Amino acid sequence: MRLPIPKLEDTIKRYLRAQKPLLDDGQFRKTEQFCKSFENGIGKQLHEQLVAQDKQNKHTSYISGPWFDMYLCARDSIVLNFNPFMAFNPDPKSEYNDQLTRATNMTVSAIRFLKTLRAGLLEPEVFHLNPAKSDTDTFKRLIRFVPSSLSWYGAYLVNAYPLDMSQYFRLFNSTRLPKPIQDELFTNEKARHLLVLRKGHFYVFDVLDQDGNIVGASEIQAHLKYILSDSSPAPEFPLAYLTTENRDVWAELRRKLASGGNEEALRKVDSAVFCLCLDDFPIKDLIHLSHNMLHGDGTNRWFDKSFNLIIAKDGTAAINFEHAWGDGVAVLRFLNEVFKDSTQAPAVTPQSQPARTDSSVAVQKLNFKLNDALKTGISTAKEKFDATVKTLTVDLIQFQRGGKEFLKKQKLSPDSVAQLAFQMAFLRQYGQTVATYESCSTAAFKHGRTETIRPASIFTKRCSQAFVREPSKYSAGELQQMMTKCSTYHGQLTKEAAMGQGFDRHLFALRYLAAAKGIALPELYLDPAYGQINHNILSTSTLNSPAVNIGGFAPVVPDGFGIGYAIHDNWIGCNVSSYPGRNVREFLQCVEKALEDIFDAIEGKCIKT
Repeated sequence: MRLPIPKLEDTIKRYLRAQKPLLDDGQFRKTEQFCKSFENGIGKQLHEQLVAQDKQNKHTSYISGPWFDMYLCARDSIVLNFNPFMAFNPDPKSEYNDQLTRATNMTVSAIRFLKTLRAGLLEPEVFHLNPAKSDTDTFKRLIRFVPSSLSWYGAYLVNAYPLDMSQYFRLFNSTRLPKPIQDELFTNEKARHLLVLRKGHFYVFDVLDQDGNIVGASEIQAHLKYILSDSSPAPEFPLAYLTTENRDVWAELRRKLASGGNEEALRKVDSAVFCLCLDDFPIKDLIHLSHNMLHGDGTNRWFDKSFNLIIAKDGTAAINFEHAWGDGVAVLRFLNEVFKDSTQAPAVTPQSQPARTDSSVAVQKLNFKLNDALKTGISTAKEKFDATVKTLTVDLIQFQRGGKEFLKKQKLSPDSVAQLAFQMAFLRQYGQTVATYESCSTAAFKHGRTETIRPASIFTKRCSQAFVREPSKYSAGELQQMMTKCSTYHGQLTKEAAMGQGFDRHLFALRYLAAAKGIALPELYLDPAYGQINHNILSTSTLNSPAVNIGGFAPVVPDGFGIGYAIHDNWIGCNVSSYPGRNVREFLQCVEKALEDIFDAIEGKCIKT
C-alpha cells in the first residue's frame, strides 16, 4: 500500500489546529493569512507537482527520498543529535549475563536473524488498528498463506497492515560514510566478518563461512574470549572519536585516513556484519546505563555503523543505532528477536567450553597508520566530544501508581495521559505551552518512515491550565471530562498520523520540492510560527517491549527535553535528557505531580495545589 499524500486543505487545517495552542490571537491571524495565500497560490502548484511526481514513482513513497536527504545532509555530529539507544532487559537466567556468554549468544542470535531475513523467512510485522480482531492466531494462520502482493487486502479487511520491511536490509553490513555536503549509506552483503571494539582497539573475524553458514558458536566464543583477554593498553589516539565529529570535518579526515594506507582497514569496518562493543566496566544504575549507551566515552563505538551492539562487563546490553537508514520499528523488531532467541535458545551455556582453535590466526586486529594531521584531528574530536557530553543531563522516574491496565479501564488512552502529563509538567515549570513532537511510524505503507503526532492541542492546554493554575475551580467530574476530550483527540491524531494523514511530512515535502525546483521559499515557511513549531522543545518517543529495559535520546534543540517513555501494565517510566538551559530533575518532579493529579482526578479526589 502506498503512503498517501494528504489533501492540501486537510494539511493546512491540521497545521493551524496544531499552531492554535502555541500562538496568541494576533500571531495566529498572521499565520492564518500565510496559510491562505499558500493554499491558493504557490502551495497549490507545489502540491500538484508533488502528486504528479508521486504518480511517476510508484516504487517508493513521496517522503522516502527527502527524508534520507534530510538525515544525510545534516552536518552536525550524529552522536546525541541523531543516534538513539535501546537497552535490553537482562537475561532472566542470571548466570547467562556473564559478558562472554551473553556476547556469544547475542552475536549468534543476531546472525540467525540475518540468515532468516536473507532467506526471506522473516514474517512481516503487522500493525493493528484494532488488535482485538486481527492480533489473533486465526488471522496469522490465514495471512501466512496469502501471496505477499495480496496479503495486504486480507489485512485491510480487519484493519491490520503488514509493515514495510524495506529498511531491514540495511541493518547488516552497513554504515554511513561521511562525505562533504551529503553522506552516503554503504552496504556490502558479501562480507562475512564481525567487527569487535574493545578498549578502543578494532578486531575482525568471520562469523559466516564460505557457504554462508554460521560459524560454530564455540568458535565465536573462543574468538571473543581471545579479544577479552588482550592486555594491550588503550591506544593513545582512539580512532573512534572521529565518528563523533561534524560530518564535513570527519569526511575530510576520512579522506586523509584512506589515502594514508588505511583503505583496507576502513573497508573492513564499513562492511562488517555489525559492530559489537565490549565495555570493560559494569553498569552502576539506569542513569549510568543511559549515558554509556547513548554516548559512552567516545573510544569504543563506531557510531557510523547501522548499529552498535554494546555489552558491558556485567552483561548489560544495548543497541545504539544510526538513524538515517531506518527507524525504531526495524531496530525494535531485531532487538525483540535477538532477546527472545538468545534467552530461549542460547547457543552456549555458562558451562560451555570455547572451541580449541587458534584465535590469533582467525582474529585480525586492525592497525591504523596515523600521521600528525590525523592525530590532531582525533585530539580535537575528543575535546569537542568530552565538552559536549559533559553538558548532557539524564534522569528518570518510575511512576508506580498504575499504567495501561488502570487507564484502559477508565476508557482513557494511556499514551494521551502520558502526553498530557508532559504538557502539565512544562506548564507548571515554565508557565507555557510549547512545540511538542511525538514520533509515529508510517511503516504500514511502502517505504513509509515516520509522521509527527502533535500532542499539544487546545484540549491539552485547557486541561493543563485547569489542573495547574486553578484546580479548586473544577470538580473531579469536570476534570475527567476534559481528560476524556484530550484522550479522544489524541487518539484521532495518532490514527491520522499512522495512516499518513499528519501535516508535518507533507509540508516538509512541499518545502523540499520548492528548493529542488529552485523556487523561492514560500512565505509560509518564513513565518516565525513555522520556525517555532519545528523547534521541538518537547521531543517525545515511546516504545514498549518485553525485551526492552529502557531507551533514550538527547534533546533535539539546545533548550529542549528528550523524553523517552514507556507505559507498562502497572507503571509508567520516563527517561529524560536535557542540556544546561533546562532542569530535568525539576521537570520530572512536575511530571510525577501531574500523574498524581491525573490519577487523583480519576479517583474523584481533590487536586492539591
